[in-house]
Amino acid sequence: MKTFSATFLPENKTVSAVKGKSLLEAAAVAGIRINSICAGDGVCGKCRVLVKSGKVTAKPNMFLTRREIQRGMALACQTYVAGDVIVEVPLESRTGGAPSLAPEDAVRYGREAERIDEEARLLRRPLSRKVYLALPPPALDDALCDQERLFRELRRDQDIPVMQMGLSTLKLLPGILRKSDWKVTVLLGRRGDTVEVVDIQAGDTTGRNFGLAVDLGTTTLVAHLVDLCSGKTVSTQAKYNSQAPFGEDVISRIMCAADPKRREELRELVVADINDLLGALLIDTGARAHDVTYVMCAGNTVMTHLLLGLDPSNIRRDPYIPSVSEPPVIRAAEVGLGISPRGLLAVLPCVASYMGGDVVSDVFVSGLAASEDISLLIDMGTNGEVVLGNCEWQVCCSASAGPSFEGGGITCGMRATNGAIERIDLGPGGDVQQCEVVGGGKPLGLCGSGLIDLVGELLRVGCIDRKGRFVHDVCGTRLRKDETGALEFVLFASDDTVLGREITLSEADINNLIHSKGSIYMACECLLNHVDMSFADLARVYVAGGFGSYLEVPKAIRIGLLPDIDHDRFLFIGNASLQGARMALLSEDALTFIREKIGGSMTYLDLSTSHQYMNEYSSCLFLPHTDLEKFPSIAAENAPTRPGPS
Repeated sequence: MKTFSATFLPENKTVSAVKGKSLLEAAAVAGIRINSICAGDGVCGKCRVLVKSGKVTAKPNMFLTRREIQRGMALACQTYVAGDVIVEVPLESRTGGAPSLAPEDAVRYGREAERIDEEARLLRRPLSRKVYLALPPPALDDALCDQERLFRELRRDQDIPVMQMGLSTLKLLPGILRKSDWKVTVLLGRRGDTVEVVDIQAGDTTGRNFGLAVDLGTTTLVAHLVDLCSGKTVSTQAKYNSQAPFGEDVISRIMCAADPKRREELRELVVADINDLLGALLIDTGARAHDVTYVMCAGNTVMTHLLLGLDPSNIRRDPYIPSVSEPPVIRAAEVGLGISPRGLLAVLPCVASYMGGDVVSDVFVSGLAASEDISLLIDMGTNGEVVLGNCEWQVCCSASAGPSFEGGGITCGMRATNGAIERIDLGPGGDVQQCEVVGGGKPLGLCGSGLIDLVGELLRVGCIDRKGRFVHDVCGTRLRKDETGALEFVLFASDDTVLGREITLSEADINNLIHSKGSIYMACECLLNHVDMSFADLARVYVAGGFGSYLEVPKAIRIGLLPDIDHDRFLFIGNASLQGARMALLSEDALTFIREKIGGSMTYLDLSTSHQYMNEYSSCLFLPHTDLEKFPSIAAENAPTRPGPS
């Protein structure tokens, strides 16, 4: 097959591409990560590129105007190499190239870790710990073999009923014992109910022992380097998941992973991401990779499968069964992680196909499973998860909220990176009174929290009605028709934005958000109805995830995302997935609690078989809801609102 050159600007990287290869695929070969929320299906419109010169073929799409196409704009996933080509990838079409997040994000995640230092200190018994031993040399009256001699000394001060040693460690044991004059440091690692002698080191190295806690997010990976001796987090790093070009939701990645070659590629990408984070952490602290002895990951069920190279295909097939719920503890080197060669890797248990270790971690950190009070936990994202219960029982479900909370499916949507509008206040007619932008400066687009703020404000000032439709006489000159004749609201003129392009919001954008918030709210209501309870019975509502930390409760209630209850009952617990992984790393007791009291006892409710969810979901597709009695504070507002459905 004929091969051509594809050059990508501004990096000026050139790669070979066979005829018919998409620009998205060619860019990935060049190491340039382009937004592709839909995994190249041509339905998200986020992979816009500018064809500067050369020959391409393209499929028709609904995202580009005639004028944009004439200028050379194209969707990278729907445009194919037909000759030598030069392509410019604009800033807004990039995933961030999977570089690190802004430093302030790492600081924020680090502060969350410091909030739980006290709990970690109280529970601390790390999964990996070092013990210094000065063993008595063998003698005629003490003729134990080397392994049993070591085990005997370890058990003098350690409660270790079951202990094991691998063959590779056993091979090293005789030489190290004798060369070090029987003075050694033993590295012990927890593997389920067994303690393994993971490594033997000459002399006293007990002061150098680190663990890696990882939040294995679909969009973002965050890692703590934890000093297992002191319990302190010594550094934090975060980066975007490099699997994003294969789809930004788990369903897209499941479909991609059906091909064994693609599955291995996805595994290699996430392993490389963790190694990148590890490298940055080691540079930041001066620690050595050899001294990192344990990795604890918390992630959804799909990400857990992809990390381990397991086929996730059955997760999306009836009856939706994962390959494994609680993977065994393995050598980190088996998947390619660059820590100590004999270091261990563990993953927090999953509950069901769409209820993973990240949510189990959320529940542990929130304290929901340790309290007699009945509370609700919501982890918002593309795949939203909800848990209801207390120390005696927990019931959970997942709700496919779609990508709008991450900026997907929104005309000017983007992730919560520099340039994203995260908070906004409007005045009469929709005029912007106050706007907060991530990183400061001019705006680039709308992230999830900014979108919720904006729609809540448009509803409050009367620019939209309860169906999410624009009100012409209130919006005034900010309302116009695009080239297809659809209405859009101009939030910022081109002169007021980073790229000199208007930031707009369409009725389709609002509709996408309405469906997302409706999915989350209905999931909460279904769980409560399942146990004959209501929102009024809840002691607390925990909101997990980095996205939740930026929510404005009144505006989230106004659009019907959160229930209309006292605001002081909402508690934002941030990246609890990462916190839980860290606490499990630091405490055998914490891990046992997570495995037995949460992961092993939570009941999963499949909403796809719930008649109530199917029948009443449409009631949530209004702002805030069809039944305003569920939102009394909104019904009582004096601000102008338009009537809902008749």
